[in-house]
Amino acid sequence: MRDVPFAEGFAGSLSPGTRPAVLVVDMMRAYFDPGSPFCLPDDRCVHAAAEVLAAARAVGVPVLHTLVRYGPDGVDGGVFVRKVPALRLLIGESPLGEPMTPVAPLPGEPAVVKQYASAFFGTSLASTLQSLRVDTVVILGVSTSGCIRATAVDALQHGFVPLVVREAVGDREPAVHDASLYDLQAKYAEVVSLTDTTAYLSGLGTTT
Repeated sequence: MRDVPFAEGFAGSLSPGTRPAVLVVDMMRAYFDPGSPFCLPDDRCVHAAAEVLAAARAVGVPVLHTLVRYGPDGVDGGVFVRKVPALRLLIGESPLGEPMTPVAPLPGEPAVVKQYASAFFGTSLASTLQSLRVDTVVILGVSTSGCIRATAVDALQHGFVPLVVREAVGDREPAVHDASLYDLQAKYAEVVSLTDTTAYLSGLGTTT
């Protein structure tokens, strides 16, 4: 992230709580298959995300996932599918919609199916997190400027502290990725390092 100071009034911070959940956003083949229009430059964020998952699972922190899937003709994607026609590749049980193996859901980990950018929009995610008494959402996945940003904003608006793990999110353009992380830190979330995230999760022990 660029070393640019925040304007006065945008230097606040949020403290992580004691009951986090990890949310893996859209880490599907669509973002890592070279033949896909959504493909990212590399898969480094997948491996960083896998480290976060290992730390969370070791201490019993809840892990949830999101996947994008549309019904026949993408009608449930509405205007979004019209704006981004490539989303039609995710109609039905598409191979591009399959989760990446290193971060795939384990038995018992919920996989929320969504049609829009935010993991909260039109889904049961908020009520699931509330039922788990979660206070902090550790956000991993793709893409930084789209679904990660929208999800972090909605997490904040639902009363959860959003932690966006810098190395575990990715985008197609480095400049867009950096600008999105800068803006998230300024207004909506805490952008945290992989090292700090795994230390935070590991330090929770079995208290969650």
